[in-house]
Amino acid sequence: MILAILIVATIVALAALPIGVSGFMFGSGPESTHSGALLQVAYTGFVIACVALPIAGFILHRRGKTGLGIALAWLPLVGALLALAIPAPY
Repeated sequence: MILAILIVATIVALAALPIGVSGFMFGSGPESTHSGALLQVAYTGFVIACVALPIAGFILHRRGKTGLGIALAWLPLVGALLALAIPAPY
């Protein structure tokens, strides 16, 4: 069960989040924030976190720190939800 939770977090963090959030930041539609350089740097850090934190979750699970591993693996998902809760600046 624990591995299933880590695997779901990894799939969502690696596949869905960077693609889904990028449309709100860099798209041309009315819901886009038309981001600048600072938000592009933050997005790059977000993509790196989406790759690194699920891997760290698996490593911590193997070392016996399962709770911390699950929390780290789901951190990009929580961060994305908080980022989408920020209203657009227009």
